[in-house]
Amino acid sequence: MTLIYDAAPSAAPTLSPKFRVFTTRHLDELLARAGLTPDQRLTARAVATVLPFRTNNYVVDELIDWHAAPDDPIYRLIFPQEDMLPSEDVAHLADLLRRQAPTGEVAAAATAVRRRLNPHPAGQLQLNVPTFAGDELPGVQHKYDETALFFPRQGQTCHAYCTYCFRWAQFVGEPDLKMAAEDVGRLKEYLLAHPGITGVLFTGGDPMIMRASVLSRHIEPLLDLEQLESIRIGTKSLAYWPYKFLTDPDADDMLRLFEKVVRSGRNLAFMAHFTHPRELASPAVGEAVRRIRDTGAIIRTQAPLIRSINDDAVLWESMWRQQTRMGMIPYYMFVERDTGPQDYFAVPLARAQQIFRDAYRNVSGLARTVRGPSMSATPGKVCVDGVVELSGEKVFALHLIQCRDSSLVNQPFFAKYDPEAIWLDDLEPAFADRFPFEDLTSANGSP
Repeated sequence: MTLIYDAAPSAAPTLSPKFRVFTTRHLDELLARAGLTPDQRLTARAVATVLPFRTNNYVVDELIDWHAAPDDPIYRLIFPQEDMLPSEDVAHLADLLRRQAPTGEVAAAATAVRRRLNPHPAGQLQLNVPTFAGDELPGVQHKYDETALFFPRQGQTCHAYCTYCFRWAQFVGEPDLKMAAEDVGRLKEYLLAHPGITGVLFTGGDPMIMRASVLSRHIEPLLDLEQLESIRIGTKSLAYWPYKFLTDPDADDMLRLFEKVVRSGRNLAFMAHFTHPRELASPAVGEAVRRIRDTGAIIRTQAPLIRSINDDAVLWESMWRQQTRMGMIPYYMFVERDTGPQDYFAVPLARAQQIFRDAYRNVSGLARTVRGPSMSATPGKVCVDGVVELSGEKVFALHLIQCRDSSLVNQPFFAKYDPEAIWLDDLEPAFADRFPFEDLTSANGSP
């Protein structure tokens, strides 16, 4: 069979920039470009000692509207903001930076703040990391019966970091907070011992930060396993560096790898994160989507609902419509998780459900594959279906899309209505003494 990726992209952009990364070393210069005063830049840099910052020239040059910064949504998606952390913590860190305190003192203060931010929500380290043959499997998670998550060590960064990212702890240089696997061998052994696992999700970080040859070394050994029905790759690369699939030196090799997975009889699900319609607008994104789809891979789209960035039904409707036109499948609207700067980004569940409903009712059935708003909490993925009145009481109607106890999947349950609730642990059961999953684990979304 002749592979279809021997030629250059048919509609490749005329300008194919070389990837250039910007980190905290460049932060002050970029903040000045947004018109921030020296004091404002100092407080933003203080936040960046705790929360990771990384971006690239595509995001800076093509996605951010610098005339609208610092209020531009893509700018807010990338750059640290003063009120992402408690004011007393920001003031203390800013004072350390102002008086040029020793690096170790600044690092210790930043670490203390991080530890109060619930760096691993939903028991990611305590509850999800499996043991096998008496040993823990670092870099592997097994929360749901049929799916294993794999965190390859080489994929533990991204083309750019989102300020809302619930996996921010992967990027701050603290080894005990990082989930990373050295190789795929132990994962393969674990899968063979657990034949009920039918899908593997490669995540991170972003697996698409890896070269094709490296990703291939992780994926190809799994194609020998008859039990596997699907391989998923979670990534923001289409939004932040579409040239990965167009003009990067290994672009064609990466697409050949995708094609090989599909030809093996597996569903290759490319889980693309798009947070704002602007991320879909570039011709480079459209061409990258076409090339990925031509391999036989299915692109599914997902993103969290983020206050000040995309908390608008019109934006979600626009995204779902455009994604459908491009041949992608809208998949999830998530609720911002209970970690990091949650208070800065969170949208109350009642408003989140209304935004979802208003956007959902204005798109065609082809886009109504999307689910949400969904909380990835300790018991599982909890979907807020609506607000209803039952027996004279206003309540949230919810169900579990996924659950540690699979017998509870798709079972409806109710919670007392609370217009201020932003997470599962803010809710109280309605018409019952406890939620159906509380025999399994705490209702708290934190470990």
